Amino acid sequence: MRYEEWNVENAKSLKGARLCLYLLDGSAELRIQKRPVILICPGGAYAATSDREAETVALQFAAMGYHAAVLRYSVAPAAYPAALLELGKSVLLLRAHAEEWNVQPDGLVLVGFSAGGHLACSYATFWNREWMAKELDAPAEKLRPNGLILGYPVVTSGLYAHRESIENLLGEDYERLKEQVSLENFVGSQNPRTFIWNTCADEAVPPQNSLLLANALVEKHVPTEYHMFEKGEHGLSLANALTQAADGRCVNREAACWLALAHRWLQTWLPY
Repeated sequence: MRYEEWNVENAKSLKGARLCLYLLDGSAELRIQKRPVILICPGGAYAATSDREAETVALQFAAMGYHAAVLRYSVAPAAYPAALLELGKSVLLLRAHAEEWNVQPDGLVLVGFSAGGHLACSYATFWNREWMAKELDAPAEKLRPNGLILGYPVVTSGLYAHRESIENLLGEDYERLKEQVSLENFVGSQNPRTFIWNTCADEAVPPQNSLLLANALVEKHVPTEYHMFEKGEHGLSLANALTQAADGRCVNREAACWLALAHRWLQTWLPY
């Protein structure tokens, strides 16, 4: 495995915004030569990027046979849309180096947790906007994600909003822009097939966030798989001992099966 870091800063970024790559080595002994890549956006209420939803998750996907990457994106007080453009630059980097890194160029899947789920879903919803192509100096088709996996995502800025995340994202522009980042209202045919999971017991990001998104995707005929587990607090990550919080929280045996379910879902449409 090769580990590399690439600067993805833009004019609005915080210093240190970077893409961390976990690239599986190729070999003439292996049938698999080109692999899909899983690009992970950790959560953290747009105030941080959680270590619990970063490298350990990436290594689990690598163990399944995927290349993996973690985006350490800009958070408050960085101005919107700094993180969104960093994600776009990351997508372009992966596609530009697809041959060198043995990446399937049409096998790019975004994974996002909590506020990172809002970032990943924002990108999956807005990638084809004219302003994105202009800011990134790239044709929209190069920016297209092929799939989306969301864990307990922040979605709405409405009644069920995780207000802290949306306020951190927008800063002084909160009142002016909040409706523009309520993602359930902008879903369309541009959205890629999507896998969502959350828990009914989540008291931080209301489960209605995932329900609103799933309903919008189904209404727009976007292929969607959705799992709501009865128990489990917010921020479960892998929901097992590998990502257990320092204070002992965030282990739930039932919800921990989400990763196996996501792997099965990936293999139904993106075999390697």
